[in-house]
Amino acid sequence: MADVLRLKGYPLAAAMMAAAVGAFVLLQATQRNSQAPSAAVAPSGDDHGRSAATPEAIPMSGLRDVFWRVFHEVLDDRVTLIAAGVTFYLLLALFPALTALVSLYGLVADPITISEHLRELAILLPPGAFDLLADQLKALVEKRDSTLGITFFVGLGIALWSTHSGTLAIFDAMNVAYEEKEKRSLVRLNLIGLCFTLCAVIFAVVVVALMGVMPVVLSYLWLDQFKEHMALLLRWPLLLLVIVVAVTLVYRFGPSREPARVRWMTWGAVLTALACAGMSLGFSFYLEHFANYDATYGTLGALIGFLIWIWLSVVILIVGAELNAELEHQTARDTTTGHPLPMGARGAYVADTLGEIVS
Repeated sequence: MADVLRLKGYPLAAAMMAAAVGAFVLLQATQRNSQAPSAAVAPSGDDHGRSAATPEAIPMSGLRDVFWRVFHEVLDDRVTLIAAGVTFYLLLALFPALTALVSLYGLVADPITISEHLRELAILLPPGAFDLLADQLKALVEKRDSTLGITFFVGLGIALWSTHSGTLAIFDAMNVAYEEKEKRSLVRLNLIGLCFTLCAVIFAVVVVALMGVMPVVLSYLWLDQFKEHMALLLRWPLLLLVIVVAVTLVYRFGPSREPARVRWMTWGAVLTALACAGMSLGFSFYLEHFANYDATYGTLGALIGFLIWIWLSVVILIVGAELNAELEHQTARDTTTGHPLPMGARGAYVADTLGEIVS
């Protein structure tokens, strides 16, 4: 049984995704049923969800409108090209981010173990990408300053500042998806970017620590082998949930607009997390069985595969934002936080205007 669960990680990941999809569908159905009485008071002729208070209240005809608008927006906004630009900045930010990760991880655990703990997440990375990161982490650990002095904090600050360019690139992509122009001051934008970057690094430290510590804790509980493996499987749905929260925060703080209510960001966040998990498994399978980047790019093969993986992840993230934006665009109700305001006074383009009916 244990061998089956561990086989390439695909069965457990598939089970995780199936459970998550089932829970998501059940949640949407429950919410739709709970809103059934309110549907009776909708204005006559409103068969496209113009008075929908939640995404679940949008009827199928309205969802078709949303689908086709997302399709056209992905083409018009040149999402794949924007994702390539974001990938460039994320690559520049990657190694400073690893420096910050090693620095903060050393405060809660022995940094020598970071590569071993990260190996638990290698299933989500394309082949060769983990070895690329592990080599860099090893070099950083060897030259790390373990003292909590001025040098430590200056180095951490420089690493965070260098990393936050990737965060700002993601923010720019969110503005494109939500049809917004950057209205935040330079100081405020950089402060938000730095805080977001610091939280992302801390989040990574916690995830790596939990992924590495949980097997050790379970080994002291005297569970039989099957129960231990079942307990270890729980890490993956929990990780998926944490990713959904992280993506929701990107959709919340990324675009320069009045924030949307959480319910208007949930669909894009959940589908983004599921799509990224599926893409990671599918892309890894493709590289292992069909593509041979090493033959084409030589020693750069692992890096090229890693770049494409980042690019695909960013494309999915932006498409999720496009979906959220068009769901808001479908209703005349105020989708922003605070007291309901009339259209034109909500501080968000997709909340202040109505999307085209295309079906």
